[in-house]
Amino acid sequence: MWGAPFSAHATKLLLLGSGELGKEVVLEAQRLGVETIAVDRYEHAPAMQVAHRSHVIDMLDPESLKRIIHQEHPDIIVPEIEAIATQALLELEEEGYRVIPTARAARLTMDREGIRRLAAEDLGLPTADYRFADSLEELQEAVAVLGTPCVVKPIMSSSGKGQSVCRTPEDAEECWNAALEGGRAKSTRVIVEAFVTFESEITLLTVRSVSGTTFCPPIGHIQKDGDYVESWQPHVISEEQLREAESIAKAITDELGGYGIFGVELFVTKQGIIFSEVSPRPHDTGMVTMVTQDLSEFALHVRAILGLPVTSVELLTPGASATLKAVNASTNFAVSGVEEALSLPRTQVRIFGKPETKIGRRMAVALSTDPDIQKARNTAKQAASLLKVEEYDHEQ
Repeated sequence: MWGAPFSAHATKLLLLGSGELGKEVVLEAQRLGVETIAVDRYEHAPAMQVAHRSHVIDMLDPESLKRIIHQEHPDIIVPEIEAIATQALLELEEEGYRVIPTARAARLTMDREGIRRLAAEDLGLPTADYRFADSLEELQEAVAVLGTPCVVKPIMSSSGKGQSVCRTPEDAEECWNAALEGGRAKSTRVIVEAFVTFESEITLLTVRSVSGTTFCPPIGHIQKDGDYVESWQPHVISEEQLREAESIAKAITDELGGYGIFGVELFVTKQGIIFSEVSPRPHDTGMVTMVTQDLSEFALHVRAILGLPVTSVELLTPGASATLKAVNASTNFAVSGVEEALSLPRTQVRIFGKPETKIGRRMAVALSTDPDIQKARNTAKQAASLLKVEEYDHEQ
């Protein structure tokens, strides 16, 4: 039981990170009468536009983070991005605050070293071979050991920022600089991964709740420059591959513990399923579930973290998503082509409402459904191609 927002008995959810995924979490929480607080490093972030109130802080500053938590005294703290002072979350949890899924899980998954060592070294899950480097010289040594091509990523980043493929030993310096520029924390440490030849990449959304562990149908996706550009559900794999994927997802999420949805990223290869990464929160590729499932990944996340049952997930229809990304940086822009995109059959559009664009920044997503998954993918991509981020002309 919980009271109405702003009442003495309200259930208060505080979101750390207020992008498009956080916006949907806030909306789902409010449907269940939860009081919501959105926090991010910039004003007018998408979730701030729908939350009951908001705060702008540097979430990598532990004192600022703790000050807001002590001020708001939320029942639930929900990290939604990587760039958070996770040591402060550990300390807050020791004070009695509830961090989703746990402060330890947030700390481990928000840096690639922690989660990779947990998966490969502690749990023995299949992963790509990897090395860590703290300098250009160490990166060059890692590239020499792993061979080329290989993938270089910052220890902490999101949406593929700072990630690059090192195709020759001579590319190492460029990859090093890209990782330093794209990382979201003040760190010069990178992970270098051997290149995996895969048949497909999937996200297995895994829900931990009072009902146990529940899996959503696999989501296929395509990435460009380390960030997803389209996804579809279901992605068809064999029964054996599905059992293997679910086994890996359950092993890593059981170890992390807590309640909520986890986006488990996996490679499907001829040799079997290989673990890639896990996010203890809704996943960007899972936006497709807003049109495919009876409960979206956001609704599932909110149910789970509130301690409500999640007994099953039903796929209502195959569907797909495709993203609109900005090609320029601007604070004076508009999204055009919405009418044309919505004229396509069984298609929806979500415009995120971000206050400014940056090159490559995700600004909207097109969602399409069809009994034929390929038709859904084609329609979603067509709809996304009709959307444009344009400089706003006040005279129009």
